[in-house]
Amino acid sequence: MIPNTFFCAGLNYLAHAERDAYAAHTAEGYGRSSPRETSTRACRPRSDYRANSALTGHLSPIVRPADCDEPLVAEGELVAVIGRPLRHVTPQEARAGILGWTIGNDVSARGWQRSDRTFWRCKNSDTFKPMGPFIVTHSDPLLAMTTVRVDGEVKASFPTGDMLFGPYEYISAISRYITLSPGDVVWLGTDETATVVPGQVVEITIDGIGTLANPVIEENCYE
Repeated sequence: MIPNTFFCAGLNYLAHAERDAYAAHTAEGYGRSSPRETSTRACRPRSDYRANSALTGHLSPIVRPADCDEPLVAEGELVAVIGRPLRHVTPQEARAGILGWTIGNDVSARGWQRSDRTFWRCKNSDTFKPMGPFIVTHSDPLLAMTTVRVDGEVKASFPTGDMLFGPYEYISAISRYITLSPGDVVWLGTDETATVVPGQVVEITIDGIGTLANPVIEENCYE
């Protein structure tokens, strides 16, 4: 499945928002915000887009670009798959408009995230958005746990539903301005992250949905 539009939540878990605020306060360079500004942004749904070309599937490799010399960051996320057109919907109507749920791994290159003006390569490089392995229609992932493992070792674990803004509220907020269409996906953020390097395997498990697993490899050429 290739979604028409790929929405993603930003700073949708408290601990992640607080870490972002601290990093913004201590970092130097373009576009750094203060903790107060970051905290204010986290008090309302914050949405962005990702490139469909970054998507890859279960068991497909995450390829670290040849000119990226840092560990990548894996972020396990719940993904809502839209099943009907949604525009100006209430949270209750948004809930009825979800086809099902799957898992995403929002891979990031933090050095590029700090140095670039946008997320164009740090989050959108080819293969940086594994998604899968299934779309589950009969599950309540908000009661589940999200677990991130690297080479079988648990690196992060948090209650999936412990969001600042739940999926229905988030989708309702987006629909005030943008029509969501069948097949669109909404990635709902993360609370904890894990670092990965080529040669390792990262697994994201959400209870009731399954496990998304991807090896990490190095790009073998750079032009």
